[in-house]
Amino acid sequence: MITISAFKWVPEFAQGQVRDLRARWALEEAGLPYRTRLLGLGDQDKPDYRALQPFGQVPILEEDGLVLFETGAIVLYIGERSEALLPREAGARHRATQWLIAALNSIEPFVMDVARIDAFYPNEEWAKLRRPSAVEFVQKRLGALSRSLGDKAYLDGDRFTAGDLMMATVLRILSHTDIVTGDKRLAAYLDRCTARPAFKRGLEAQIGDFRKAA
Repeated sequence: MITISAFKWVPEFAQGQVRDLRARWALEEAGLPYRTRLLGLGDQDKPDYRALQPFGQVPILEEDGLVLFETGAIVLYIGERSEALLPREAGARHRATQWLIAALNSIEPFVMDVARIDAFYPNEEWAKLRRPSAVEFVQKRLGALSRSLGDKAYLDGDRFTAGDLMMATVLRILSHTDIVTGDKRLAAYLDRCTARPAFKRGLEAQIGDFRKAA
């Protein structure tokens, strides 16, 4: 059975945002059973875990001796098992992969610029000076994303793919702001993605693990 690593506890503002949610959601979409390997405080820095995940992050995926880290790699691995995430038709499959990578490379770094300021440095003078330009840049990227989405239900048309899964989890990082929801197309898109039963099951599983450890 697939095992996904996750934290036993994180601060309240991070609950529902930790990246093991991406793996959980993908597994729920694919209909694959899994279990969690919950890490206590400091476990991510122990040599046995660092041997599997050099940066001490979650999640890692373990299955039959295979160990993968990085959510992009994990979601693509899961997607190979399910047309719900990666279509069989070659062009659609490549486009799904393209959008997954775009979420991680073209959107997430700039989303995180704002999120880090808001979460960790809200009262720092340098952060107050930096935030407006960080917001302006991410809005430009989101504007381009919105225009590409257009009137489509999902990034590649009417079909939800791994690209949408990754993009939605990235957009959710700014849920404490109106940066995403201020764009009607992106707001509706994010609502469509997170209304999926598989997302709700994955989110509840993550929150459930936090509750058990509380």
